[in-house]
Amino acid sequence: MSGHSKWSTIKRKKAVVDAKRGALFTKLIREITVAARMGGDDPNSNARLRLAMIKARENNMPAENMDRAIKKGMGALDGVTYEEIRYEGYGAGGVAVMVDCLTDNRNRTAPELRKIFSKNGGNMGEAGSVSYLFNRKGMIIIEKGQSTEDEVLELMLDFDVEDVRTEDGNIVVTMPPDNYSSVYELIQKKNWKTVLAEISFMPQTTVALDEQKAAQCLRLIEQLEDHDDVQNVYSNYDISDEVMEKISEE
Repeated sequence: MSGHSKWSTIKRKKAVVDAKRGALFTKLIREITVAARMGGDDPNSNARLRLAMIKARENNMPAENMDRAIKKGMGALDGVTYEEIRYEGYGAGGVAVMVDCLTDNRNRTAPELRKIFSKNGGNMGEAGSVSYLFNRKGMIIIEKGQSTEDEVLELMLDFDVEDVRTEDGNIVVTMPPDNYSSVYELIQKKNWKTVLAEISFMPQTTVALDEQKAAQCLRLIEQLEDHDDVQNVYSNYDISDEVMEKISEE
C-alpha cells in the first residue's frame, strides 16, 4: 500500500507487513520469478530483479528461496507462469486506487477484486482511469536519530534526488526510479536504519477523508492487499493523525 507519506500511514503499513510475513514471502517470490523471466537472472543487469531481491533481503527471506524463485523464472525449475495486470478504480470518498497484480488466471482475479471494491464502497474503473494521477518515484525513509536532514542533503549532492525533508523526525528522500538503487546502496553503506525503502507510485494530489470514509478506505486497501494475486496497492487518500488514531482505537 502506498498513499501519502505521513508517518501514521507508514506505521500502519509496517504493522500489516510484519503480521503477514508468510503472505509477503509468497508475493516476493512471485515478483522475483517474473523479474528473472522477463530480464534474466543477473541482478546487475536486471534492475527489476535487483530491486525485488533488495526487498526480499530487507524482509529476511532466505537466499535459497530467492535462488529457487530465479531458477523458476529462468525455466530451470517447474513453476506457474504469471501475467502482470493493473486494475484501477475508486474507493470511499472518491480516492483513486491502483492495484498491481501477478496472476495465473485473470478470469478469476478480476471478478474477485471487483467484489472487494464493491463491498467496501468503491468501484473498479477502466484501464487508465486513475493511473494518470500518480508518478512513479523512489522513496527511502531514514529512521529518526540516524542522521540529520543537512547531513543527508550533503550526502546527496552528487545524486539526482528530488526532495529531502523531515517528517516526524524521520528523513524522507525521494528520487527518480532509475536512481533508487544507487541512493539505497549509499544509505546502506552509512549503516542508517530505514523505515521504508521502495519504488512506488505516489499521488500528485491527495483526498482528505473523514473518519467514516477513512475506515472504509482502509478496509478496502487491506482486503486488496490480502488477495493472493495482488502485489501492490496505491492510493491517494490523506488521513490525518487524529482520524487514524480514532480508527486504531476502534
